[in-house]
Amino acid sequence: MSKVAILMCICMIFSGCHRKKITRTDTPTSGVATLVSDDCYANITQEEIDVFEALNQKAFLLPIYTSEKEAVALLLQDSVRFAILARDLTEAEKQGITARNRQLAPRSQRIAVDGIALIVHKSNTDSLISIETLRQVMAGQVTSWRQLNPASKLGDIVVVFDNPNSSTVGFIRDSVCRGLLATERLHAQKNNQAVLDYVIQTPNALGIIGVNWISNPHDTTQLSFNSKIRVMAVSRAHPATYGSSYKPYPAHLYLRSYPLTRDVYVALTDLRGTLLSGFTHFVASDRGQRIVLKSGLVPATKPIRTVQIKEKF
Repeated sequence: MSKVAILMCICMIFSGCHRKKITRTDTPTSGVATLVSDDCYANITQEEIDVFEALNQKAFLLPIYTSEKEAVALLLQDSVRFAILARDLTEAEKQGITARNRQLAPRSQRIAVDGIALIVHKSNTDSLISIETLRQVMAGQVTSWRQLNPASKLGDIVVVFDNPNSSTVGFIRDSVCRGLLATERLHAQKNNQAVLDYVIQTPNALGIIGVNWISNPHDTTQLSFNSKIRVMAVSRAHPATYGSSYKPYPAHLYLRSYPLTRDVYVALTDLRGTLLSGFTHFVASDRGQRIVLKSGLVPATKPIRTVQIKEKF
């Protein structure tokens, strides 16, 4: 039976028995539950779900992939009780959930270290950028590739994001631009996949995207990215140099030497012993963390081994 058919059956049961007290029957490995994930982590979340359901044949997880703003709103409204986010819930958000229902004590689990990647067209040879220069680009003070490299023939910089309400936009606005973001110069796409597709096709584009969308799953060393685009190295020092710039490899995320690094959390408001609590345990387990590592991120709950490398930009 498909997930859609199961969900329809549940709705029919609820509508026919609305006067009766419904007792939950799910367990950590069985039942039906809805969850929400930041679209930036949709591919990771879906793989976690696929493996979890394969191991637990009576478990059915129904994901919603949306912006961070909408994901948090669904959690606060108690429309869902599990979310994968690019940040932890604030104390005010946790108190709001508890005030709505004292039985729902919010719990959070850090599951990964993530990075925001800056990607350009394969033909673009500009591979270094400092945080200060990125801030100027995002603020509209630098608008042309020629301002970064007088020899460039690319013209205006076209900055593309996934969604105006996404965690990626929020990170750049708050952590890089300090609130000064020239939103009129940003070009929102449908999702992260659309950002990747746009950069592949547009020589003067600068894409802002989650690193898991450009990782190479076939490279077990995690030292390469999608070959259809070029990944920029980012420097805290200004101007950027080869010695001060880093690409978002897992080791650089782990050591925080890559400047655009952030943490990924599971936020859970469901009761203990439920399907969603079981899924949370799985994501933080060895098997779940291997999926995180395969995606190009750094597992938060398992030790990793770092290897020093030398690369050419």
